[in-house]
Amino acid sequence: MSSEGLVTRFALVGNPNSGKTALFNALTGSRQKVANYPGVTVERKAGTVLTPGGRRAVVLDLPGTYSLRARSPDEVVTRDLVLGRFAGEDAPDIIVCVADATNLRLVLRLALELKQVGRPMILALNMYDIAERQGIRIDLDGLARELDVPIVTTVAVRKRGLDTLLREIDALAADKAVGPSRWNEPTAAEIRQAHRNAERILKLTVKPALRPDTWTGRLDSVLLHPVAGTAILLTILFLMFQAVFSWATPIMDMIDAGFAAAGQLVTNYLPAGLLQSFIADGLIAGVGSVIVFLPQILILFFFIILLEDFGYMARAAFLMDRMMGVAGLHGRAFIPLLSSFACAIPGIMSARVIDNKRDRLTTILVAPLTTCSARIPVYTLIISAFIPNRTVWGFASLQGLVMFGLYAAGIGSALIVAFIVRRLLWRSATEPFLIELPAYKLPDPMNVLRGVLMRAQIFLRRAGTTITSMMVLIWFLSSFPAAPAGAQGPAIDYSFAGMLGHFLQPLLAPIGFSWQMTVALIPGLAAREVAIGALGTVYAVSGDDGTLASALSHQWPLASALAFLAWYVFAPQCMSTLAVVRRETNSWTWPVVMFVYMITLAYLAAFIVNHLFSTVTL
Repeated sequence: MSSEGLVTRFALVGNPNSGKTALFNALTGSRQKVANYPGVTVERKAGTVLTPGGRRAVVLDLPGTYSLRARSPDEVVTRDLVLGRFAGEDAPDIIVCVADATNLRLVLRLALELKQVGRPMILALNMYDIAERQGIRIDLDGLARELDVPIVTTVAVRKRGLDTLLREIDALAADKAVGPSRWNEPTAAEIRQAHRNAERILKLTVKPALRPDTWTGRLDSVLLHPVAGTAILLTILFLMFQAVFSWATPIMDMIDAGFAAAGQLVTNYLPAGLLQSFIADGLIAGVGSVIVFLPQILILFFFIILLEDFGYMARAAFLMDRMMGVAGLHGRAFIPLLSSFACAIPGIMSARVIDNKRDRLTTILVAPLTTCSARIPVYTLIISAFIPNRTVWGFASLQGLVMFGLYAAGIGSALIVAFIVRRLLWRSATEPFLIELPAYKLPDPMNVLRGVLMRAQIFLRRAGTTITSMMVLIWFLSSFPAAPAGAQGPAIDYSFAGMLGHFLQPLLAPIGFSWQMTVALIPGLAAREVAIGALGTVYAVSGDDGTLASALSHQWPLASALAFLAWYVFAPQCMSTLAVVRRETNSWTWPVVMFVYMITLAYLAAFIVNHLFSTVTL
């Protein structure tokens, strides 16, 4: 009898770095959706696959965990979903425990806990080709008998073993004997017994490697060296930011030329008036001034995904532990801070990997100070307009160095603020930093490409919703009411935007901001990159010719431009970030604290920079 049309839900559960997500990607391909679990900000990955028996299966990729005795918010979600305790989400029909075949010590204890849940389970030994290459001898039959579960071997990055896994899913799905969860929080004695049992099974069924992975040891002897390793890490970061500025320029020029041509086309074929202004100045000039920075954002994500897949991120966190410990941050905070280079929202969410509540809260408070990708449009525009495009030291771009300096300022300020927070709010010592270093492996090109394309879709979706709607609003405020008959100066001076800018400008005059800059800051609270779109719209409506960078370089003093950069190093995050902080901390106190301290730092930094550079020219 065909099982076509029947739906089975199975969850992938495993330790971090076990290749669980690679297996999920191999099974589902493009048939996957990413969202959040109801009521929390933990990412929910779900996809579909058709089994050999014709059964449509829903695959869940759950956050990595070492035990059902959850300590972090991510682990709580995994535990509650596996046990059927998660509101609005049924427990999976089948559990697939994904294990790194080269390191079974930790996963066996998790497998024993999952076995106690009472649901059908499969143990998938992933990266089995590496285990074979190293000469690790695993008694598969013996391990299956000890755990009393079927075992399959997989190589997710090469899509090996997937059919076998899906056939086992079919076999277990046909058996409807799925009862309620039997798992209860174990006592200390039961934990010790489970650990002894896992060690017994490991010794009985797994023999040490005949050909150990010497390459990992050799690489780690250099990459984890306190001096050489730190120098290599800083070099990687330096090259990454140089690439963000240099590699993207040709593509950015093409995008910019395309939007300029589109704007000119509208101007040529539509009669002068509100419709022409709305399309050319509001939509094309506003949205185009943001979309042009997409290549830089994708280059940054490319590096982050590549380093993560290679296995270097955990090493970077290990290297940064001592430096971050001086500032009062936990070593695991490096990963949320690095994630914040892309966007503060996933950075703040990834702070859930930190078990201690105070360490986690400190990380959340300082994560927005690291330079997110939404700042790139602001930085790039001001740098290209005011910093000469020349080479220094014979190899480095001066513009790239300034960009690197802005990133360094963000990191440095995050460490300083963390130090102050720990001394003012709580003085308890940070917990010891323990992290499992995954084996090095070649990144899967398709996984890297899929990750980059997903980020491109997120950015473009943002451009098509938040940014576009804000550009329409800015155009309206900049165009109405019309200038009275016989008025002198640009019509925008008489608009709502001009009135608002002139009204608020005295508050920002001490830091060198014009009324146009003041107007740009307001929608920038919705999304940072909207500030550039707002400037694009304001200067397009005011009748300035040429590019936005050209308009700024002719109208802004150097001190004001650098003060604008300093403002954006520290300025409060977009409203979405503050909302995520509210959800992560379950309190309005911390978003308010974050907003107040960041806007205070931004004002002070801009004030100092404006006065320091008031007599400087480049």
